[in-house]
Amino acid sequence: MLPTDRDALRQRLVAARQALPDRLERAVALQSVLRVWLVGRTERSIGAYWPIKGEFDALPALYRWTEGAPEGVTRRIGLPVKDRDSGSLRFHVWYPGCPMELDAYDIPKPKDTEEFVPDLLVVPCLGYGPGGVRLGYGGGFFDRTLAAISPRPVTVGVSYSHGFLPLLLPTATDFVLDAMLTEDGVSWQKPLV
Repeated sequence: MLPTDRDALRQRLVAARQALPDRLERAVALQSVLRVWLVGRTERSIGAYWPIKGEFDALPALYRWTEGAPEGVTRRIGLPVKDRDSGSLRFHVWYPGCPMELDAYDIPKPKDTEEFVPDLLVVPCLGYGPGGVRLGYGGGFFDRTLAAISPRPVTVGVSYSHGFLPLLLPTATDFVLDAMLTEDGVSWQKPLV
């Protein structure tokens, strides 16, 4: 697939997602899927994203995850802040009501909160294919971020099922997700070793 083909595909997927007549119902279902998937996970910190262009908002489910922490365990959620030098993302603590400011793309980001390296990343997907292949907006932020973080966090993609692309193949710079969730459930998950 040529880059221009991927750009046109991205535009179609954003328009289709924004036009979903039942997007609210799908979001409620995906909230439940994500909450159930997180039960029993051992990670203590999750990097997420601020939803744009009709993306699924994972933050309510993630906040519920922090509230359900066992006694004596602190769980953290982080939102991305772009590192200008590397073009990758750093994650800063987010909580409801924390101070926010707009980044260069007019996306809200935490202001003056602690930076941390997440154990798990919830990654938005415009589209997704078999075996954990992800199609994002094409900026490469999550790809560069994962290349820079060691050890690599667990990655779970979230998308509405309309974004399934059965012939999508990864490019040389794409990372493959460890799991993929939609409003219909777990679409794909890497086998446990």
